[in-house]
Amino acid sequence: MSSDTLRAVFSDWRIILMTVLVAFSLASIYFVPFSPEKGVTGNLQLGLDLEGGAWIQLGFDAEVVRFATDRDRASFAADLDARLDGEILLIDDDRLEIRKSYTREELEAAFEAAGGTVVAYEQGVSESTASDIKRILEDKINSLGTRDARVNTISGMSGVTRYIRIELAGADIATAQDVVGQQGKFEIRIQTIGDTTEHVLFGDAITSVSTPSREPGSTLWGVGFTLDEDGAKAFRQAALTYGAVDNPEAHDLIMLLDDEVVYSAPLSPELAGDLRTSTVRSLSASTGAGDAGLEEAKNLEIHLRAGALPVDVSIAGSGSVSAALGEHFKTMSILAGLFALLAVAVVVYYRYREPLIVLPMVGTNMVEIVILLGIARYIQQLDLAAIAGIIAVLGTGIDQLVVITDEVLHEGGIPSPNLYQKRLLRALGIIVVAASTTIIAMLPLAVMDLSSLRGFAIVTILGVLIGVIITRPAYGKIIMALLSR
Repeated sequence: MSSDTLRAVFSDWRIILMTVLVAFSLASIYFVPFSPEKGVTGNLQLGLDLEGGAWIQLGFDAEVVRFATDRDRASFAADLDARLDGEILLIDDDRLEIRKSYTREELEAAFEAAGGTVVAYEQGVSESTASDIKRILEDKINSLGTRDARVNTISGMSGVTRYIRIELAGADIATAQDVVGQQGKFEIRIQTIGDTTEHVLFGDAITSVSTPSREPGSTLWGVGFTLDEDGAKAFRQAALTYGAVDNPEAHDLIMLLDDEVVYSAPLSPELAGDLRTSTVRSLSASTGAGDAGLEEAKNLEIHLRAGALPVDVSIAGSGSVSAALGEHFKTMSILAGLFALLAVAVVVYYRYREPLIVLPMVGTNMVEIVILLGIARYIQQLDLAAIAGIIAVLGTGIDQLVVITDEVLHEGGIPSPNLYQKRLLRALGIIVVAASTTIIAMLPLAVMDLSSLRGFAIVTILGVLIGVIITRPAYGKIIMALLSR
């Protein structure tokens, strides 16, 4: 190819855009952030299919009920709340969320007694409650420093969320169950007489938690936390009522997570003195000195931050992939991609028998996959379903390049520039229509919470968009320059 042809090709804005995106993608995968020890997968987010790990699916012990009544909605909900031993929320004018598990027959009897009827019944929680649960679990997982964790809600078409799925790459199933397989009910109680304790407050009264630290001039580790106004009043009232301000050593402050003691210690003399005269919102729990004190402080910080899930949960399913099996899947995925690319090259060469057509086609396909991986690195984990999406993009991409090539070739030769542009635009029009049908077909999988199928849909849609917007027009310019030389 002459220097003039090269200059014409690489001065086109479509080729420049494609080149910039390739550089960006390679930098994202291998150099940002910089690390001298990067394998072939670089910074790509790998799911537990390829990295090993565990998953847990939690079910919600609650239901969303659509109802009908002639009564005022708020008073009806209040009356129903008095009849059922569970928290009830009015979602909208004709739907209630009941945060306890009941059968439909039990609910129909209670609704009838309150002056209403059950229209529809679905186990699960509302979208708002599911978002709260997801946030609480993400906060808990992030505070543990677990890498490559993913929390996904699984909802139906009605918007009711029945399950939430937690995937922890690099963790075993026992660790995963310890992290998320519990409700996370945090409570502070105070010792009264002997081993008897009384409730003071729940975890929702804690507004902020600090990281473990040592007080100036002290070797003791501790965790600071802040109570809201109501929690501070309840804390002071309990300390005064049960004598903790007068005799702190006889009245330990006890913290429990799911009814198991995670911390127990008396009030400090300074705190006891302050509580005699006023409420105290900023508190600190001391855990001891040295590495043991620091480790206990870290664990206590997690418990303080965990919060309580608004509904009870139960483990509906779980599973794991060993690190060795994940490494095997990773190797096989790379080989599958390479074999797919090789197969594409062989088929294209068999059709055209012209290297000047085969090389740009295969090169464009490779560029498309590199850009796809570089962008997906920021938005999507790569599991086996996502790898299947990449291979699907590779196949549909070569189909569209064949459409362009066959359309622009005029009776085996290159048409005039004006005719070439018309044919290229017609080919791109065909490709846009085909891509639109693919995107429309994938959209339901992308927007619905169907676990790994969602990753397949997102990767496929992303690959189709990259092809239509970036690589197909660039290929049209390249093939024209190569074949007309």
